[in-house]
Amino acid sequence: MLRTLTVALLLVAIPGAGIAQTAPPTTPPTTPQTSTTTNAAAQAESGKPPQRIRSIMLTGTEKCPAPTNPDEEIVVCARSGEPYRIPKELRADKPIPVQNQSWVNRTALADEVGRRAGGLPDTCSPTGSGGQTGCAKLRAEQFAAERNEARRVQRSIP
Repeated sequence: MLRTLTVALLLVAIPGAGIAQTAPPTTPPTTPQTSTTTNAAAQAESGKPPQRIRSIMLTGTEKCPAPTNPDEEIVVCARSGEPYRIPKELRADKPIPVQNQSWVNRTALADEVGRRAGGLPDTCSPTGSGGQTGCAKLRAEQFAAERNEARRVQRSIP
């Protein structure tokens, strides 16, 4: 009997605890400089998504426009000449070190070394019957790599 009475009291008390926690949130009075942050906080508390998201591409020295109604709109701005977030002077165009390369590149390099050691055609190897045919190809690849490195160095000079 006592057990039944305890269970009945708990079942009655649980909904009361839930009702006590549904009071509406109070918002502090807004000042002109903090109205956007307060509106953003109020929107985040409400859990409703914005009704409109504007994506704007800026050119030159244009400024990002403010949203017409911060409760209903989000404005996202991007510059058209800046496709990367990393500044140009911090971007590295250097070759990727071997330990940071993918397994595909490592395997291709190991395959090429094995081809040269075996004297297969187009390998520029002193051994084997087809080793001499790849020397012109190897020199052309070296010339292209040197030219690309010279261009990279020229671009890096301010």
